[in-house]
Amino acid sequence: MEISGSNLGGMRQEEIWDAEAAQGYDSPGSGMFAPEVLGPTVDRLAELAGAGPALEFAIGTGRVAVPLRQRGVPVTGIELSRPMIDQLRTKVDEATVPVVVGDMATATAPGEYSLVYLVYNTISNLLSQAEQVACFRNAARHLIPGGRFVIELWVPELRKLPPGQQAVVFQSKPGYVGLDTYDVLRQQVVSHHFRFGDGRQARVFRSPHRYIWPAELDLMAQLAGFELESRHADWTGAEFTADSRSHVSVYRLPSGR
Repeated sequence: MEISGSNLGGMRQEEIWDAEAAQGYDSPGSGMFAPEVLGPTVDRLAELAGAGPALEFAIGTGRVAVPLRQRGVPVTGIELSRPMIDQLRTKVDEATVPVVVGDMATATAPGEYSLVYLVYNTISNLLSQAEQVACFRNAARHLIPGGRFVIELWVPELRKLPPGQQAVVFQSKPGYVGLDTYDVLRQQVVSHHFRFGDGRQARVFRSPHRYIWPAELDLMAQLAGFELESRHADWTGAEFTADSRSHVSVYRLPSGR
């Protein structure tokens, strides 16, 4: 999970993505680790990487990088949270999946890549438009001519906000409620994850984001020299429509640059 220097209630994101958050991040077999979620993600990224190496921005605990490496794709990562890297190291060593400690908008990994990718909304963890544009340019610097930059991102659910309301519940299930609070003037959102048992007490984890519309994302790509190659609603290639809640966008550099 990528982090930057912005605050949430006076707390730096370096403090938000701490050892406790890293240790509780993985949910093997369920959620974003469920086979029906992770399998198509790895399949599509392996197809896009082809015979070349891949670079994951905000590699986190290796949810995608580890199975992608097991598919034979060489993977390097960039990650700012040392606790997340420590959790990754319980799965694979540095020789198997090397990681550069740094910000995905500015850090440099050695070598050139056929694929750079950002999964599960992580570009939104960069909290300004300038940082997000810098992330695109950093991806371009790492890619060979014709290389691809892939982003998985949610579509802002502002249509669910009636006048005067600032929060949207994005998931509710036994023991968990997730809601987003929006600042539409600054294009900011804070995700709140409430987990609870049978008692009256609940635990909350919060993370700040800057939401991005698909059209704005495409303009960021153009500024970095990319062209939109494809956009689908998910990793299986479902059609992207006005009702899609997320998208997988594939950008490509010109082959003759």
